[in-house]
Amino acid sequence: MNVTDDMKTSEPQADPGVSVVGPLDGETIVLGTTRMRVLEDGSHTGHRLAIAESVLAPHTQGPPQHRHGRHDEGFYILSGNVRFTVGDEEYDATAGTLVMVPPGTPHTFANLSDQPAVMLSTFTPDLYVQYFRDLQEVLASGRPLTPQANLDAMSRYATQPATDLA
Repeated sequence: MNVTDDMKTSEPQADPGVSVVGPLDGETIVLGTTRMRVLEDGSHTGHRLAIAESVLAPHTQGPPQHRHGRHDEGFYILSGNVRFTVGDEEYDATAGTLVMVPPGTPHTFANLSDQPAVMLSTFTPDLYVQYFRDLQEVLASGRPLTPQANLDAMSRYATQPATDLA
């Protein structure tokens, strides 16, 4: 077999339809003590999947317990310890743990430790990424991120607070 002139480099070439996000790339969303890096917002997956990396600072409380009506949410813990509350059950997830939350399941999470926690989150379909953008927009406009503003944003993305568990 002869090497053709088309192969002028040994470096891998990305297919035009392939999305490659480097370690310093991606959209950054900062919400209080949580920094999120959107790795895939759904624009390269036909909106079937979105992926984000989140860094939770020590002693970060997550969102109020809530239910998603139209998407699955997955959390893979890369480092640290994240406390998940699912209904009235609590789970401490350490590095290497995957937590999958199907539609309709009440859940929240928090980093109760003294160390940062890093997790990779998936949203299938990608519906919920825009929720985080909306919250960042509220903060960027100088408005406070009130519980009502959070509820309003959630409701736009088929998400409701789990008030029966409050």
